[in-house]
Amino acid sequence: MIRQVFTQSALFLRIVFLASVFLILVIGGFTYRHISNLTNSTKQVVSTYKVNVELEKVISYLKDAENGHRNYILTKDTTHLEPYLTAREKVNESFAELKETASDSKTQEENLKTLSKYIDALFNNFTQTNAFVENKRTLTEEFKSNFFEEKIIMDSIRQIINEMIALENNQLKERQKQYQSNLQFTPLFLYLLLLFTLVLIIISYNRISNDFKNIKIFNNQLSIFKEATIQLETIGKHGNWVWHVDTNTFVFSDNLYRVLGEKPGAFKSTLENFMEFVHPNDKKKFAADIEKMMEVDDLPFTYFRIIKKDGTVRHIKAYGKLLVIGDGDKRIVGNITDISDEIENYLQLEERNLELEKNNAELSEFNYVASHDLQEPLRKIQTFISRLEEKEAKNFSSLGLQYLERINVSAARMRLLIDDLLQFSRTNKPDKEFVLTNLNELLENVKQDVAETILEKEVTITSDVLPSLSVIPFQVHQLFLNLLSNALKYSKKDVDPVIKITYSKINSKDDEDLMNVPKNNYHKITFSDNGIGFEQQYANQIFELFNRLHDKHDYSGTGVGLSICKKIVDNHDGFIMAHGEPQVGATFSIYFPE
Repeated sequence: MIRQVFTQSALFLRIVFLASVFLILVIGGFTYRHISNLTNSTKQVVSTYKVNVELEKVISYLKDAENGHRNYILTKDTTHLEPYLTAREKVNESFAELKETASDSKTQEENLKTLSKYIDALFNNFTQTNAFVENKRTLTEEFKSNFFEEKIIMDSIRQIINEMIALENNQLKERQKQYQSNLQFTPLFLYLLLLFTLVLIIISYNRISNDFKNIKIFNNQLSIFKEATIQLETIGKHGNWVWHVDTNTFVFSDNLYRVLGEKPGAFKSTLENFMEFVHPNDKKKFAADIEKMMEVDDLPFTYFRIIKKDGTVRHIKAYGKLLVIGDGDKRIVGNITDISDEIENYLQLEERNLELEKNNAELSEFNYVASHDLQEPLRKIQTFISRLEEKEAKNFSSLGLQYLERINVSAARMRLLIDDLLQFSRTNKPDKEFVLTNLNELLENVKQDVAETILEKEVTITSDVLPSLSVIPFQVHQLFLNLLSNALKYSKKDVDPVIKITYSKINSKDDEDLMNVPKNNYHKITFSDNGIGFEQQYANQIFELFNRLHDKHDYSGTGVGLSICKKIVDNHDGFIMAHGEPQVGATFSIYFPE
């Protein structure tokens, strides 16, 4: 339709041109002034159009980023971040066009600066929210506050864009009034310049032709944008609609019909026909939302179900926004989205969570069996071995005594393994309370637990002053105990053990071990020793359950201790890193978030 209007306008101008030549001696001067003003008005209209289009692009990109970001929070599916990741570049491109087009307006330049600040704040907010999601802190008050701030920023962006569009439209009206005023005061003396005016008319005609060529170029760009929008609708299962408020008529996009399971244009675009697809249980709520939209000329996010003709039930999300065209014509532009896949993914996630809860319950049952049913026969085995050693040892041969010793060692190792497994299982429980705790006191208690070994091996332990942190006390006690016991166990036989415990407060960007973690401040505590160390290639492997780098006959243990350490640090949203060098020593670094 727009292309047809442009064609008719071009034909009309050619006719006017011929008529102007015929009547050149009568209205030559008036024609020149009229054409000049028309050219300026055309430029101003195109300029206003470009500003409004780019502003709509900006809000569209930000909406896509906001929707993708919220879907990512809901589903943890990183594919939803694609609109968010590409939105910044697209917004910058639109901003470049806006700065060039709106450069003649100081007010709009100030508005653009303000809008840029809000957009920067919005993307910073997105980054902070993503950090909460990645750290699994979406239930914290900080996350809720951050998420609420996102809405406030987005509302501010919408407000300033609406103000900029209104300003452009007002300027357009003022320019039209000025144009009408100028036409009434065409100077009479231009009649003396009729011959020169004829040349100017020809030049003006060429300028108008060039202007229309530019408009055609913009129209082609708009057509490409429209086609891209249609493709996006198809891929994203979107459909848009327009409600002409003044005439109470609706226009549905082709893909809206497809979302409903119909061919484009299968029925007339009316609210009544659309209501036929709404699920009976949702019609009352949907009708109330529509009635409210008619009262306030806006439609907030609303959710309902539709039933296709084949009986398929789909979940729909809808949204609408009021637009006022330059001539005062009110239109509400809306969008519906098929979110059935998101709902299905959410239900699958819920099902998996239930399955996980069931598995946790089974694990708890196993813990009970391990702590009672398994340990009871093990205690009896060790009791009978002890009695055999006390009363029957003289009746065994040397080989029999050797076998008896191996049985005793295996039974002791099995008890240690069961105890370690129970300790590892207890660190999985999420219902422990965080308490502000002096870590120096925990460390001193740990030293008392291994005091006998420290005296026996003549160990030298030095430690910095540790902070008070909000932690699970008994878990951090176990963490320190395991790391200190590990350093004592793997000490060199002919060298007095030296263990250093250091503390510092760092930012993740300043520590090479934390380059791939969210930027944040951390409390770093390191345990360093001069023991037998290990090859650095095994730095991650040693935290795996039941993994051992040394033969069990050389060094006791079950391969569970460092796994417990990692689980405890994970429970505190922290990190643990290991560095080792054979026959030089090992260093374990713990990072607790601030």
